[in-house]
Amino acid sequence: MIALGIDPGTAICGYGLVESQGSKLKPIAYGVIETTPDMEPAMRLKKVHHEIDVLIKQYQPTIMGVEMLFMNKNVRTVMAVGQARGVILLAAAQNDLPLAEFTPLQVKQAVTGYGKAIKEQVIYMTQRLLNLPNKPHPDDAADALAIAIATIHCGNINKMRVTNDRLR
Repeated sequence: MIALGIDPGTAICGYGLVESQGSKLKPIAYGVIETTPDMEPAMRLKKVHHEIDVLIKQYQPTIMGVEMLFMNKNVRTVMAVGQARGVILLAAAQNDLPLAEFTPLQVKQAVTGYGKAIKEQVIYMTQRLLNLPNKPHPDDAADALAIAIATIHCGNINKMRVTNDRLR
């Protein structure tokens, strides 16, 4: 299974691709899609959509995991992230890619075992789980890798549920 994790945003959108090989996790690629403030909002969204589409076509992931929108005091930020999520979900749908959505708490729980872990703990565990020599950077890419890990864990749980249901 190859999971594409996405930390949505219009200025910086993190992505991380992780493959599960038995009980081991292997990082395939990670980074960020960046746009500049001088770009028109529609052009920023177009770039995010295009780059996500390119990643899907290049790496052929089995599933995409995306962080859910959480409330923020800055309404403009929430709106921009919501728009980015929209074009990301569109790219998944256009490529018939199954989608899993996670709250930040669920991602922390999947990666660290503790839903209220701090960012440094999540980055540390992401580095360890993927056997990376250095901390993944920037934070948006590290978050996307953590989302990919959560997606794999969730995907494996869903497979077990299907198998267990068939045994009944």
